[in-house]
Amino acid sequence: MEIRNIAIIAHVDHGKTTLVDCLLRQSGSFRPNQKVPTQALDSNDLERERGITILAKNTSVVWDNKRINIVDTPGHADFGGEVERIMSMVDGALVLVDASEGPMPQTKFVLRKALSLGLRPIVVINKVDKKDQRAEEVHEETFDLFAALGASNEQLDFPVLFGSAKDGWFSREMCGKKLGIAPLLDLIVSHVSAPKVDEVGPFKMLVTTLEYDPFVGRLLTGKILSGHIQPNTTVHAISSHGKEIGASRISKLVAFRELDRVPIETGRAGDIIALSGIANATVSDTICALDVYDPIPTEPIDPPTIAVTFCANDSPFAGQEGQIVTARKIWKRLEREGEGNVGIRVQKKSDDEFEVSGRGELQLAILIETMRREGYELSIGRPRVLFIEEGSVRMEPVEDIVIDVDEEYVGVVVKKLGSRRASLMHIEPSDGGMQRVVFRGPSRGLIGYLSEFLTDTRGTGIMNRSYHGYLPYAGDIEQKRNGALVSTVTGPAVAYALWNLEARGPLFINPNELVYPGMIIGEHNRSGDLDVNPRKSKQLTNFRAASKDEHINLTPVESMTLDKALVYIDDDELVEVTPKTIRMRKRECDPIKRKRSAKRLAEK
Repeated sequence: MEIRNIAIIAHVDHGKTTLVDCLLRQSGSFRPNQKVPTQALDSNDLERERGITILAKNTSVVWDNKRINIVDTPGHADFGGEVERIMSMVDGALVLVDASEGPMPQTKFVLRKALSLGLRPIVVINKVDKKDQRAEEVHEETFDLFAALGASNEQLDFPVLFGSAKDGWFSREMCGKKLGIAPLLDLIVSHVSAPKVDEVGPFKMLVTTLEYDPFVGRLLTGKILSGHIQPNTTVHAISSHGKEIGASRISKLVAFRELDRVPIETGRAGDIIALSGIANATVSDTICALDVYDPIPTEPIDPPTIAVTFCANDSPFAGQEGQIVTARKIWKRLEREGEGNVGIRVQKKSDDEFEVSGRGELQLAILIETMRREGYELSIGRPRVLFIEEGSVRMEPVEDIVIDVDEEYVGVVVKKLGSRRASLMHIEPSDGGMQRVVFRGPSRGLIGYLSEFLTDTRGTGIMNRSYHGYLPYAGDIEQKRNGALVSTVTGPAVAYALWNLEARGPLFINPNELVYPGMIIGEHNRSGDLDVNPRKSKQLTNFRAASKDEHINLTPVESMTLDKALVYIDDDELVEVTPKTIRMRKRECDPIKRKRSAKRLAEK
């Protein structure tokens, strides 16, 4: 059976996973009465909760007696590493574009990678059923984007389909007949070339993803570029630099069929498979026959731009809510993550402190949340950007920022981003009567800006970011966060005490929540920290009864999620993460030691 390998690439929320659902249903992969969940490939709990694709997924359908291997890729810029590495696995791409929003930053980022590899994409303009659709204009904008990215004449002559993945139809013409998904499948078969492989040569496969299966252990996924492979065959692994890693025996071969992983007896050139039994190989390594010594070339991955510090939780409540609490086990888990996730780098700073680097706050927050759900207790430091030196020039990561916002909020957005060293590139009308404002600014200026942006735009603004590259340091950015309200006592917070503390600043805790010395329970109205007692109760007399407390009305507190806490804390603070609770605290919980440390820093 002939093979076609394609990736579906697009900006977040443009309909990639919905399109895969549609392809699976209409290609006959499911029985007519079979119950299948929507976003079937987004099986990860975090993916379903956040409504985004985090990990690249593989599936396949059969159409016109040809097997189409499909890779659904993440649309968020923080997970760009997932997109970059799978490009070597495919021979074509569906570039999915929203008929209203048009090409967005992540579309540009991923398309550049596809074009540089010589892929000839198919453009699919989705959501033409929206009231504010402008499909013809989006078609022109997409062509302009191809040209701006240096597409060849062959790549510029891309086929286009219009339709709605949600309603299950696509057509060559905007007003064409709604013939289901068949026009898209026919176009994939005719436009995407068969894999360029050597069917009779020695076995070669480039590892593009690595995951852990509870039953078979490490699973390495990739496309077979040469030869064939069977279980119980001995192969060896070579690093991308040509270093011998070691020989192993393949214990199991797995192919991706619809939503299942199916054991197979032979993997053939051109197919995308997973294999187990290889002990030391990782992403970007070559698995090959014993008489092969040259690794398969790999595309370089853009570097991480932001880092946080992980360490074991040492707060007064350490070990009360998590099952995995030691620094040694945390390091093992981080090593495993760094091995399989090319967008993450891990480094030991000491036996108790580890630095984890990634593409953005969201990617790091996803890793922390995943570990939290696995039973880990962690202390996390403030995110910081990674600078590099080129000669005598200090360089920093810079991002392209595209904002769609109502005209009345343009002024405040321009002012706020200007103060964060972002440069305004241009302003143009967008769909729905909004304005599209495009900036280019340093990544460090965007840490913590999202919540402020949503407040400034009354929740109506949309902000998208994508990595641009490293540029010279843009200058200092003024930090405006006030001080913190820091607890001095241990135990459940008292409503009366919190009511009195509201005048000092907004609180982050509710009555009866457990507190400890050094824990941050609110934000001070002034610049310095303030030590407070959230357990102070009212003095009772014959004239003042305890029942009077029942009439205390507290202002609702802001829920401090992991994402918010990470960007809220200062350099001398940590986020305490357990399976049950997110808390913020001072690095030094003892108030006397904390003041001594602050005094020493001031003297320097």
